[in-house]
Amino acid sequence: MSHKFPVRVFYEDTDMGGIVYHANYLRYIERARSDWVRHLGNDQNAMRDAGIVWVVRHIEADYLATAKFEDELMVETTLRSISGVRLVMDQVVTRGETPIFTAAVTAVCMNAEGRPVRLPAEIRALLLG
Repeated sequence: MSHKFPVRVFYEDTDMGGIVYHANYLRYIERARSDWVRHLGNDQNAMRDAGIVWVVRHIEADYLATAKFEDELMVETTLRSISGVRLVMDQVVTRGETPIFTAAVTAVCMNAEGRPVRLPAEIRALLLG
């Protein structure tokens, strides 16, 4: 299962050198993950109201090339694995066919007290199709 999310680089995304500031790639992949779970039918507001939220536990990232103002990028999110308590996704940002940033992201669900909880069955069902 994979999901694609387009991103256009705005001037505000760039640093003094005219290239995308490194932290903005994390914003791009976050937007893509949020769009992906919304597209699957996961209502994050309802989850929060029920006392459960998604939290990124770990990110392993690799910057392969630079992006610049007005570049059109694509973020592809692919489910790598899912267990009772965690979800691991691979995310790749490309410019055309060229990968420029990759990340492996581990997310978990937390309750209102900040403790990890099992992924709700309905979420697992959405993710596994």
